[in-house]
Order: sequence, then structure tokens, then C-alpha cells
Amino acid sequence: MISKNTICLWYNGTAVEAAQFYAETFPDSAVGTIHRAPGDYPAGKQGDVLLVEFTVIGIPCIGLNGGPEFKHSEAFSFQVATDDQAETDRLWNAIVSNGGQESECGWCKDKWGLSWQITPRALIEAIADPDRAAAKRAFEAMMQMGKIDIATIEAARRG
Repeated sequence: MISKNTICLWYNGTAVEAAQFYAETFPDSAVGTIHRAPGDYPAGKQGDVLLVEFTVIGIPCIGLNGGPEFKHSEAFSFQVATDDQAETDRLWNAIVSNGGQESECGWCKDKWGLSWQITPRALIEAIADPDRAAAKRAFEAMMQMGKIDIATIEAARRG
């Protein structure tokens, strides 16, 4: 059954591939029901995969094979809070090495154009530090990074 509030993500015929990648990469993720089109539609034919129900880190999603008309943008992203550098590296590298691309400040894009913020909890804590000078140093260090390096953030925070 589809959840009452579900994120619908648009793909150009690759919704199953994307859902499988997310399920293999992220904890608490899975591919659910695959729905085939009951008739022809602008981006496909009767019997083609139209919708894929899946979960990404506990968030219910639907992948819609809607065609090439719409692309993902940075206006929507998944933010994944990581616990350590190993988890940060594993997730970032999985996305980028699977045809994705690096960006700045912990952001990257998967091969389908969906944006991800791989954000260590240490970074969130550092930029929320009540010592505003320490927070600023950590923030300025982050602004120079692609993938977040926790040791560098913590060193900047300490001054």
C-alpha cells in the first residue's frame, strides 16, 4: 500500500535501476512493488514499468518513469546524516563512483541527477556551536570542501 505522504521522483525509464541502487547503498532502504503501465503513455508502452515503490533510509518514495521532459535539480535533495568518516566516505564514494558527480560542501549528484547531501553529524554540531567563532571556522572549512573531511572540520572548530 502506498504511504499517505510519498515522495515521487521522476526518471526517464530508469526508476527500477535507481531504486535498486538506493536499496543496495543506503540502510533501511528497499525496492517494493513494481507497477506496469496498463496502457500506452507518452514515455512508454503498455507493460513498461511505470511506477516503482521504494524506500530510501525509511522514507517512502515512488519512482515514476515519466520520460525525458523533467530533470532533477538541487532544489530537492536527500540529506543523509553520517556518524563517522567511514560512513561518509562509503556513501559519497558509492554515489560518485556509480556515474554520479561531486559537488561542494558535502553535496553530490547520483547518475540520475538526484542531489544528495552527505553530512556528518560532526559538521552539523560544529556549525551549531554556541561559540560563534568556532562555528564560523568550521563553516569556512566546509566551504572549501567537496566531500566533508571530519578531522579538518574538527580542527577548524578547535582553532
